[in-house]
Amino acid sequence: MEYRDYYAILGVSRDATLADIKRAYKKSARKYHPDVSKETDAKEKFVQAKEAYEVLKDPQKRAAYDQLGKDWHSGEHFHVPPDWERNYQFSSEGFSQGDASAFSDFFESLFGAHFDHSAGRHHHAHRAHQHFTAKGEDIHAKVQIDIEDSFHGAVRTLTLPSSPLDGAQPQTVNLKIPKGVREGQHIRLGGKGMPGHGGGAAGDLYLEISFRPHPYYRLEQKNLYMTLPVTPWEAALGAKIKIPTPTGPIEVTVPANSVSEKILRLRGRGLPGASPGDMLITLNIVQPKVNSEQEKALYRQMQDLMSFNPRGQFGFES
Repeated sequence: MEYRDYYAILGVSRDATLADIKRAYKKSARKYHPDVSKETDAKEKFVQAKEAYEVLKDPQKRAAYDQLGKDWHSGEHFHVPPDWERNYQFSSEGFSQGDASAFSDFFESLFGAHFDHSAGRHHHAHRAHQHFTAKGEDIHAKVQIDIEDSFHGAVRTLTLPSSPLDGAQPQTVNLKIPKGVREGQHIRLGGKGMPGHGGGAAGDLYLEISFRPHPYYRLEQKNLYMTLPVTPWEAALGAKIKIPTPTGPIEVTVPANSVSEKILRLRGRGLPGASPGDMLITLNIVQPKVNSEQEKALYRQMQDLMSFNPRGQFGFES
């Protein structure tokens, strides 16, 4: 039989990490998937990549495979080392009989689950009647939604322009957005990933939620944050001010003698849920421009009437 260099098949080094191996397999699977690839040997390369991944993702199989040494090259004539079946025993858990039958003689001789000891090799009596089936790969993507969508819940039709499937058309999906969804959470759409092979089920689509920038407020976890501009007289005298929120306008009370950076907390006005978040409003006192003589006179009057020195901590009188 011929030796299979699984590292070369996936295009990774022998010291590649599991993350490196997973990325290389996904890249090969996308490139050679028979349902999307136009290459004549796509199915063969797809199965080779799956076989290599089956071995290298499993620490036990990989360690045993590495024991064969690094001087072998794909295509070289290979014999199973003596007593291999006694030194190494592997489970077929994680892949179907259909998977195993599509793999090479090299794989079955080392890792197959149906070793015929009396014949000294794997049994292939039913191989011609079996076929390879595989579930499609999952797709991971990010999607931006409006903050209001998380407060109310929504259904949105989305077009994913950068499909991970080589040569595939942009995918349109209906996304149900649950109330209270947070930044970074994932929504799973079953069967919307890469197509399966040989009748296998399609993979899933996982959408990571992020929020579009909003002109008024932002979300952090379940709390809603907003900066509220107020006039000096509103801050000094107190005021009732109407503000927008994702659920509609409300009126807030600015206490008298408020200062910039003061935070007003509206409990339960954040993201909805069993334990809803809060809305935190930071006051920003905005100083108006003084243009007319009448306006300047008003400020001089304030200067004369109010003994206020914001720099008193310096120890100077003015």
